[in-house]
Amino acid sequence: MFRSLVNRFKKSDMNLTEKNIEDIKAEWNTKGSRYVSDINKMVEFGETNGWENWKGKEPEDKRDHLAEAVFQLLKDANKNNTVDAFRNDFPPAHAPMVQFMKAKAQSIQQLQFIDGQKIVFLVGTAYQKRQAYLLKDDEIIELDGSIDAIGKSKQNNVFAIASNNTIVTTQGWEGEIIATFHLHDAKNLAIVELVPFNDGQKVLLTTAMGIFIIANDSEKMIHPLPDPEDEEWEPYMDMENATISNDNKHIVVGDQCSDHRVLDANGIQIGEVGPQSSYPDFCLFSKDDNQLITNSCHFYNGVTIGVPSTELENLNIPAYEESEQYTVIDEEMRVYCGIATSKYYILGDAFGYIRAIDTQGNSLWRHYLGSSLSGIAISDDEKTLWVGSSSGMLHKLQLDKGLRDDHTIATGKHYEDFRLVIWKDEPILKW
Repeated sequence: MFRSLVNRFKKSDMNLTEKNIEDIKAEWNTKGSRYVSDINKMVEFGETNGWENWKGKEPEDKRDHLAEAVFQLLKDANKNNTVDAFRNDFPPAHAPMVQFMKAKAQSIQQLQFIDGQKIVFLVGTAYQKRQAYLLKDDEIIELDGSIDAIGKSKQNNVFAIASNNTIVTTQGWEGEIIATFHLHDAKNLAIVELVPFNDGQKVLLTTAMGIFIIANDSEKMIHPLPDPEDEEWEPYMDMENATISNDNKHIVVGDQCSDHRVLDANGIQIGEVGPQSSYPDFCLFSKDDNQLITNSCHFYNGVTIGVPSTELENLNIPAYEESEQYTVIDEEMRVYCGIATSKYYILGDAFGYIRAIDTQGNSLWRHYLGSSLSGIAISDDEKTLWVGSSSGMLHKLQLDKGLRDDHTIATGKHYEDFRLVIWKDEPILKW
């Protein structure tokens, strides 16, 4: 492996020799394992004794000066099909690569599980020209460039694809067409999220200019509520977010300037959940629909609470007040993405952690990936997890398989198969 790397870099400005590469490898691994060990000890202390009692300095990853060489070696490994050997020699790290992310990063969003080891996802935010991809095992396939959004139902394996102001629902990925919706009121709006109903006959469409229920004969904006006293009112929102229960009986919507509103399947409000931090920005039902969780944030931190679904009718939880009506799920995370498994929630936060937390608020494990996390999907058997981030990384993890190396910041035992580096003006790289 090193012989091919040396030959490549003899022709470059870096002039790396085999000794240089061995020295870089040694420093990368020595400093990396020491840094991760120190971070894991800090996390263990904070979770055991309370973060307010941590008096030490936060460890620093001091490998920035190696990043350019390691990135070039990664490119070469991908060209020469020696990624597995490279991964063993240079376990991935986030912090040293931040210097590249400032100019090259892209958000990985709308991850949807298909079957086996296959998912679909989008690169880019709602306000950018997006590109959709299909990932099968470690093979990545570019999809039609006109795709604006991809969603999947909570049950029954219904997919929805938005393209050219048209949404098509299908039974399964690339399956039989169920319904076609031509957008009118929601035409040309940047789609934040798309969730088809379980029968494929309606779609929940989230945009910054309104959250809609799209049906064959109507486009009903269910959030925000118009202000009758403001003649210049517009439905523009920040932190717009919505979810639907797995049985499709309830819809929850919210934004920076609104409580989380609980609606019935037709979009009629039946309850309200006030934020316990500053700004409502995420909501999700448990896998069995017995609990609704809502997150509100303040800068990079936040509070997540859970309420029983049996109490949603006429629910009214005041903002910023302790109450027996809810369970505190978490008091650390600003949640950007999440899924519900049969045992717990897996939530992705603004600091680059995914965390497993159960319905009682017990923190089960955390695993660091880096940057703000922007999308997540899990296999039906709940063994494989894919996580996307705003850094342009897409991670594939095997849950509870055991750590792959001593460079993993985590309290759980999850094995990273690989991460894809999907950056602007660069080839897609496997690490």
